[in-house]
Amino acid sequence: MSAKRLNLFPITADVNRHDHLVLGGCDCAALLRKYGSPLYVFDEATIRSQCQEYMHEFKSRYRDTTAAYASKAFINKAVAQIIKEEGMGLDTVSGGEINVARAVGFDPVKVFFHGNNKSEAELNMALDWGLGRIVVDNLHELELLNRLAAGRKIKANILLRLNPGVDPHTHKHTTTGILDSKFGFPIGTGQAEEAVKKALLLKNIVLHGLHFHLGSPISETAPYKQGLEVVLKFAAAMKAKHSFTMKELSPGGGFAVRYISSAEIPPVSSYADSIVSNLIALTSKLGLPKPRLIIEPGRSIIARSGVAIYTVGSIKDIPSVRTYVCVDGGMGDNIRPALYEAKYEALLANKVNARNTRKITIAGRYCESGDILIRDIAMPEVTAGDLVAIPVCGAYCVPMSSNYNMVPHPAIVMVSAGRSRIIRRRQKYSDLMKYDISGKS
Repeated sequence: MSAKRLNLFPITADVNRHDHLVLGGCDCAALLRKYGSPLYVFDEATIRSQCQEYMHEFKSRYRDTTAAYASKAFINKAVAQIIKEEGMGLDTVSGGEINVARAVGFDPVKVFFHGNNKSEAELNMALDWGLGRIVVDNLHELELLNRLAAGRKIKANILLRLNPGVDPHTHKHTTTGILDSKFGFPIGTGQAEEAVKKALLLKNIVLHGLHFHLGSPISETAPYKQGLEVVLKFAAAMKAKHSFTMKELSPGGGFAVRYISSAEIPPVSSYADSIVSNLIALTSKLGLPKPRLIIEPGRSIIARSGVAIYTVGSIKDIPSVRTYVCVDGGMGDNIRPALYEAKYEALLANKVNARNTRKITIAGRYCESGDILIRDIAMPEVTAGDLVAIPVCGAYCVPMSSNYNMVPHPAIVMVSAGRSRIIRRRQKYSDLMKYDISGKS
């Protein structure tokens, strides 16, 4: 086992005298005996550490910073409670995510609501609960929100999401800041200026500032500098032409994490240095007041804390071609490799220090040829019943999961200081038919 692989796991990762992977003080083989397989394990200490690192690195450089966790990466009541306790805000994109925040008593003023096609019902929910900011994505939403706020005789507090036309050099499916995107008001076409003018005129809208999000995961700092240059120059032009004062600015999130040991990813301090230094320099140069800075880390808060653990079943060796090691999960609980060509590493949780002796491909159980979790990875000799642990599975795996092939979702546990607690029970077959209605009259 390469020590570099263990470094991809949560900060509490260790190996015990039985050569078993330990997370949060809990033996992973024992966790599977208790909770079943496959199993997602989240380490509480890692989540809290990441929250604290983002808060420190940005606030130490720019005091007026708000860090809002991008809950689309993964949210449930247990995670929301931790985010709340760590003093962060919450970035939501649906009524479902808003309701998780409400369920744990999150301060609505610290909740942001994003999305390119928010429904009227969701906007009503946001207004009724008093969310801090609604990030408006298009003119239809702007007009609808103004009408809904007028009906309540209140004012909606908003940011406008802009599209700066900056390529963040990431996967095409996770690139959001280029011109050809469904997200935001393009600056280059004049539509962003039209949105600012309209927002300033609407009686039930209060425009506090601007937002942009370039994509994810962004493994370099240069795109943030480019985005800030474009958006701050736009803000200066809007101040001169329309007397708009930008009091808040969000460059979004999208900060990358290490999925494989060879990846070179900037530390949080580098992202903070780049964003803050350029924000200060550009606002001074352009004669703009220093705005409140809002950052939205999601993946980089939760990804490393999560580990997917599977049990090996069948093994198919095709001489001179490939050896498929099949596990009891796959694209139903982690579609990222199939969808984004995402890369992962793995180790055997029940024999961590076994020497890597052969190359295998870790395949899922679903009826798709594309259901491959890791292709051609060096691993020890694997037999049925071994436990495959894949790190950095805390972000997007669970929220993007499905019941394809009518396979139930795995259980999720949280570990901390030698204790485990279930935070989502394993689905039962009866759950899969819970909402079915018989065709009989």
